Amino acid sequence: MADAVYTHGHHESVLRSHRWRTAANSAGHLLGELRPGLDVLDVGCGPGTITADLAALVAPGRVTAVDASAAVLDQARAVTDERGLDNVRFAVADAHALEFADGSFDVVHAHQVLQHVGDPVKALREMRRVCRPGGVVAVRDSDYAAFAWFPEVPVLDDWLGLYRQVARANGGEPDAGRRLLSWARRAGFTDITASASTWCYATPEERSWWSGLWADRTTASVYARLAVEGGHATGERLAAIAAGWREWGRQDDAWFMVPHGELLCRA
Repeated sequence: MADAVYTHGHHESVLRSHRWRTAANSAGHLLGELRPGLDVLDVGCGPGTITADLAALVAPGRVTAVDASAAVLDQARAVTDERGLDNVRFAVADAHALEFADGSFDVVHAHQVLQHVGDPVKALREMRRVCRPGGVVAVRDSDYAAFAWFPEVPVLDDWLGLYRQVARANGGEPDAGRRLLSWARRAGFTDITASASTWCYATPEERSWWSGLWADRTTASVYARLAVEGGHATGERLAAIAAGWREWGRQDDAWFMVPHGELLCRA
């Protein structure tokens, strides 16, 4: 999207995380607003697991799912096809300049999007523009600076500092969760309900999954390439961070929390 590079890219280790997401674990703040017959725009839909849940909840209403990546939209189509959903359409789009008429949708949803765009206020203005009067814009973003974990493996401090550095160099804001309310007010919203929720990984299976995907992401994804090409880290440093992730994941008492800011903004 304009003036920003998507830090994570679409390596398998990234999509492994994205495909885990559902409306229940990632859009709980929105579920009470949904009902059959609504028209929904899902901005930055990724591989489509949340999209499919939204489509099932609003059918026979339609969901329009957009993303900056045409390749990931193919994966989203496969998800909705597998679930037999015929009320979803897909399009490549830039969140800063949505090619839809004013007031086209009852609900506009964006999950983990605003942290990656070059101008989140402009993106929110676009979401507000395409939302019908009385409709709702729902956004949710994590806040990296507030991540918490135990045991305190020192190399994960290095991981967090490096990730935030690389993300900002790419034009994003990794601590977006705490900024959502401010951005929404600047975008012109006045009727805003702000809340927060978390993901927590603490079972052996969750720890293995979370540590493994971040270890792989740290050495093999677009993020890894950008970290090295941008002069932020060496391959040796990234390998050490990946090893630290795996060390953390082997601990029987390991626990990790990902906090999110979230908003419901009435248009």
